Amino acid sequence: MNRMFTRGFLPTLFMLLFGILSAKGQDTTPYVAAFVWPSCHDEPRSREALWPEGIGEWEVIQKGTPRFEGHYQPKVPLWGYEMDNDPKVMEKWIRAAKTHGVNTFIFDWYWFDEKPFLESCLNDGFLKAANNREMNFYIMWANHDVKKNYWNVYRCPDDESLLWEGKTDWKNFKVIVKRIIEQYFKQPNYLKIDGEPIFCIYNINNLIKTFGSVEETKKGLDYLREEARKAGFPGVHIQMITYGVPTPELDKQATLWEVDSYTQYNWGGPHPEDYIHWGTNAMARLEKWDNYKVPYCPNVSIGWDNTPRFPKVGKEDVIHYNNSPQSFANFLLKAKEYLDNHPNQPQIITIFAWNEWIEGAYLLPDMKDGFGYLEAIKKVMVDGKKHNHSYNIK
Repeated sequence: MNRMFTRGFLPTLFMLLFGILSAKGQDTTPYVAAFVWPSCHDEPRSREALWPEGIGEWEVIQKGTPRFEGHYQPKVPLWGYEMDNDPKVMEKWIRAAKTHGVNTFIFDWYWFDEKPFLESCLNDGFLKAANNREMNFYIMWANHDVKKNYWNVYRCPDDESLLWEGKTDWKNFKVIVKRIIEQYFKQPNYLKIDGEPIFCIYNINNLIKTFGSVEETKKGLDYLREEARKAGFPGVHIQMITYGVPTPELDKQATLWEVDSYTQYNWGGPHPEDYIHWGTNAMARLEKWDNYKVPYCPNVSIGWDNTPRFPKVGKEDVIHYNNSPQSFANFLLKAKEYLDNHPNQPQIITIFAWNEWIEGAYLLPDMKDGFGYLEAIKKVMVDGKKHNHSYNIK
């Protein structure tokens, strides 16, 4: 082969192919990203403030009681009440996820009163799992307020005062930025889009309160990007959690902040009793996102039942009709079709959730449906590829 051809053509071809493969939205295989709620382990701070029995939120989950005939409470995991910060448990999670088409975990990540909270699931469980490099991950800064009677109503039945505030300040934000870059962004399996690590933010209002104004919030996000660039990344992919469809004002704000994508933690309220009604309303909102500048990564939710946390919550607040792996699979197929029709945006589907036992939304196998929900994902996202995206869920 001519040496000039080798030196000139092949590098050019490589760069062309690299550019095509790395361009936004060109990878048509979606990331299936399930939220991980890291509450089911023991740590000194959670034992002192919330769950004194030393098993994390399992102590509340196990106290779930039926509110009506046929109500499945308490939820019973097929694998038992395992600690989510045990690397052996996490290895099993990763195997189950990868086998069934879930390729990304989104870890809820907290910072309260100038220090992290519930990090052990990620730090001691996931990152110490022998097979963790087989799974992508990123974090969602869960910067929401926590009332004293929210995560353990049995401990503080009527106390609605704040245990922790989700907002912080510039001083703490700089500590947070350094921590997430060093501990997480630099991990080889931290999910990146065009080289930019994804940083998801749960509560927009508390984000603004952290900095004091919309304009100062832009400075905060710009600081995050700049620190990431200093660490060798091209920037940060900012993902915001939203509910419903943003207003033009919110879209203008997101444009100012240079937000890269939106998603939802779940389909949100109100919560009808019928799962299909809940999902149909959520899917009807999808196309409205075309009117806004920031792309939307569709969410698919498994269910809603937070009765273990709230003794006064009744049947009308629980989704209990038509919630099945088959119904979930059909909505997952719709989310996949949405991404197929929007190839030039981040190809991410978020799932509520991997292990939200306390809110009735989990992919992990239980005594009622077994591996049903994981099999539903496999049927749509793995087996469906063999049928040119026209696979009919039965």
